[in-house]
Amino acid sequence: HVQLVESGGGSVQAGESLRLSCTYSGHTYNAYCMGWFRQAPGKEREGVAAIDSDGSTSYADSVKGRFTVSRDAAKKTLYLTMNSLQLEDTAMYYCAAFRGTAAGNRPLDMTKYNNWGQGTQVTVS
Repeated sequence: HVQLVESGGGSVQAGESLRLSCTYSGHTYNAYCMGWFRQAPGKEREGVAAIDSDGSTSYADSVKGRFTVSRDAAKKTLYLTMNSLQLEDTAMYYCAAFRGTAAGNRPLDMTKYNNWGQGTQVTVS
């Protein structure tokens, strides 16, 4: 069983930056595909960014060029660095993982993920 704990959310002004962290335990990082998802009030949860077990990354069009997903195996931590934040980035952000690889096939499809954190709130004003 994989345990995921997010942190780093907060309230920022538009144009500012934040870095979210997700510490994980219970697995070897390179055996899992990991991703960031978000859900705004009244909206469905959507994929934001993912990093596969082979290190390949994927991004939603709305965040390309602004967000970067990365992970530190030694610290067992997944990161989401968010720059040039916009009002529409306001949401609860979730870290998720599944064992295996998306192999380039819809890595931001949340139905692939069976391990989820509790979320961290990001508010942009």
